[in-house]
Amino acid sequence: MQLRWAHGPQVYVPAATYSTIAPACFTIDIMSRMPFITFEGSEGCGKSTQVKRLAACLERVGIPFLVTREPGGTPVGESIRELLQFAPHNAGMTSETELLLFEASRSQLVREMIKPALERGVCVIADRFFDSTTVYQGAARRLDREIVERLNAFAVGDCVPDITFVLDVDAETARSRMQQPRRADRMEQQPSEFYEQVREAYRDLVRHEPDRITLIDGSREADEIENDIWKTLCSRFPNLTTDD
Repeated sequence: MQLRWAHGPQVYVPAATYSTIAPACFTIDIMSRMPFITFEGSEGCGKSTQVKRLAACLERVGIPFLVTREPGGTPVGESIRELLQFAPHNAGMTSETELLLFEASRSQLVREMIKPALERGVCVIADRFFDSTTVYQGAARRLDREIVERLNAFAVGDCVPDITFVLDVDAETARSRMQQPRRADRMEQQPSEFYEQVREAYRDLVRHEPDRITLIDGSREADEIENDIWKTLCSRFPNLTTDD
């Protein structure tokens, strides 16, 4: 299977006092449709690897799915992604501008791709979603938490993940993985203290939203992590299993 990030018709179809978004603006019904699954974690945590592995699992069992990424996932979002990550003039970007660009990309992605896919009965796997904004812009960038929550809520509406996996690795492990040949983006060039704040903020989210967010030890072998994720999903969402 060749996995492509969604920014067009690329769906695979086989034969709360503490919250990442403002409270009381959504409902979750995980039994009436396929789940919306998100992966989170610091740079170098291995989440993108697990997104691809989960997609392969779903393909093997015949579950239709859509893979998205943030920022990006739509033509509009991919343009924003380039501006946020690689544009030569983004060095002077303010934290407030960064926040609004992430929300703009997310708003387009939800309405153009994610919600329509869920409504068609497709399982959605997202490489980052609003938790990233809560952690990176709200905690690490130290922007006003209430404003971040309200903007998250405005961007996603009632499109909230059914389950979120946070892959947790220490800063040394993350750094070693990011030293591999790759096109380093602006976020990957932040100081070590930034990533320590990111890691702690993700752990804080897990403590406050244990029903939705599952912490995964990302330092283990990829096969072991994949198995844990699949077991968790099958126990939570029986509609992912087949009768075969």
